[in-house]
Parts: sequence; C-alpha cells; structure tokens
Amino acid sequence: MGRLEGRVMVVTGASSGIGRAIALALAAEGAAVVVNYQHSRAMAEEVATAAVARGARARVVRADVSVARDVAHLLHDAVATFGAIDGWVNNAGADILTGETRTWPEESKWDLVMAVDLKGTWLGSRAAAELMRQQGGGAIVNMSWDHVLQGQGDPTAAIYAAAKGGVLALSRCLAREFAPQVRVNVVAPGWIRTAWAEGLDGARQDAIVSQTPLARLGAPEDVAAAVVFLLSPESAFITGEAILVGGGVVMA
Repeated sequence: MGRLEGRVMVVTGASSGIGRAIALALAAEGAAVVVNYQHSRAMAEEVATAAVARGARARVVRADVSVARDVAHLLHDAVATFGAIDGWVNNAGADILTGETRTWPEESKWDLVMAVDLKGTWLGSRAAAELMRQQGGGAIVNMSWDHVLQGQGDPTAAIYAAAKGGVLALSRCLAREFAPQVRVNVVAPGWIRTAWAEGLDGARQDAIVSQTPLARLGAPEDVAAAVVFLLSPESAFITGEAILVGGGVVMA
C-alpha cells in the first residue's frame, strides 16, 4: 500500500515536464490524481492513462489557473468525481523560454508569468485551502525557484524571480492563515532537465553541471519526490517551509 492510498490529489499543469512527473509519482503512491491542463488534452490523457496503469484513479480537467472561474471549476470537478481533495499542487507555470512566447515583448512576458505563476498559485491555494479547512485538513505544495534566494543577472530571470519569490512569500502567509488544518509548503526546483534544458547547447549544460555540487542536472522525478514527501504523512509537522531541489547550486 502506498503512502497516499485513498487520498485525492490535484496537480495543475500536469500534462508534461515536472507536473507529469508529480502526477505519476502521486499515482504510484496510491493517490487518485486530477490531471489539470490548459492546452493539450492529448498529453493530459496520456498522463492519466499512465497513472491508471500504476493502479490509480485519474481524471483530466482543463482549466486556466489564472482565471478564478476556471479554478473553481477544477475544484468542483475534483470533488464531484472523487468526493474530496486531500492535496493540491500549484505546479502550472508560464513558459517564456521556449516557443512563440520567447519572442514576446518583455511587458507581455511579465504579465503572463505573473498571471499564471503568481496569481494562479494564489487562486488555487485559496480555493483549495478553504475547502480543506471545511473538510478538516489537507496539504498544499507550491512551486517556487531556488534562485529567488540569490538572484540571477538577466531580464528573464528577473521576471521569474519576481513571480516565484512572490510564491514563496505568499505560501508562508497562507501557512499561517490556514493552520492548523491545512499545511502549505514550497518546493523550489533549480536546473531541471525539462523542455528548456533540451534547447541548451552542450557547453551551457556542462557549465551548469560544473557549478552544481551534485554534478548533474536535476530530473523531474527529483522534484516529484520532494512534492510527494510534503503531501505525505511523514511531513505532518512541517508547514511554511521550502525544499530546494537544485543539487546544491543554491543553499539556504
């Protein structure tokens, strides 16, 4: 029996990358998983199919986490399907590093990241926490970024740091507001091998690895393991904390 047997977990932005790894790790621990997506239903369905293959129940729900009515729909669909929500992972994030958005004006990038990463986390956290408090308990995990603690000198990093630093501060406020019924914690990934990393040339990857004490890029599964811990009974006396999953590049 898994650590999360019988629990219901919502993962936003779960159709690919870190979100996909989180959803599948939760499924492997016995949780029913709500796989949220915004753009690709086919990819979300693939994640749900993989979760079911691990013996879990799964549900695919489309929602734009930056829109309050979509977040409410996501929450209500999860409850209607599974009866409750025990854990909520605010993983959805705007991609301004690859694809068309990479060419957008800086102000447009700022607006997108703030809407999805920061506002989306705020909306999801408040909706989930209110429900969990009524249910008598639950846990929320929000996604920050390890470099918010030391900075990085480029324009795109400044946008992400502003949003993800806000996520860290917001989460600690929510941890106090919704205690003791609801725990709110943060996972702050560093250099993780996602779609962004696939676009790096070998020299850039080598430079990152050389600066990393654990001498490799992280895997989405490394992040997922930290999230599973923070949603599991083993972390029952932990709230308002941040776990850095960055191989030691940033140490707090």
